[in-house]
Amino acid sequence: MSDSVQVPVVGEAFPAFTLLDAAGQAHSLADFAGRYVVLYVYPKDDTPGCTREACDFRDNALLRERGAAILGVSADDAESHARFAEKFSLPFPLLSDPGAAFLRSIGSYGTKNMYGKVTEGIKRQTFLIGPDGRLVKSWLAVKVDGHADHVAAAIEKDRAAKGDA
Repeated sequence: MSDSVQVPVVGEAFPAFTLLDAAGQAHSLADFAGRYVVLYVYPKDDTPGCTREACDFRDNALLRERGAAILGVSADDAESHARFAEKFSLPFPLLSDPGAAFLRSIGSYGTKNMYGKVTEGIKRQTFLIGPDGRLVKSWLAVKVDGHADHVAAAIEKDRAAKGDA
């Protein structure tokens, strides 16, 4: 992975990645060819906003119905991911990016403003990747409440645009 930032652009191929889940299993974007992939980036396991977001993705019936692959990614380690996933019965992989190299490369790590305080860290973002591996839509400043519904609606809109509704 290069150190350069290549912020994903709608309509272009999403950058390839291979990251490990809590069990040490590798997951690559190519593994999900032919499916929508919801890659959601979150700051920290088991914090209030991140927990609500993960549970909303877990509970979203339309995302399940459409067979979307949901992947959470943060810089937390495998042990933290395992505890978080077990505590909230998360049925999707939580991928670990220690050192945030991948997150930095896609612009999901950097300067952020939280309640007027400027810090460096992981930005809460979501990328909807189409079955062809191209970016369908990105949310670069996610508001947690209702977000999973917005992602599901974007899948429906994309499917309709392609005549696959």
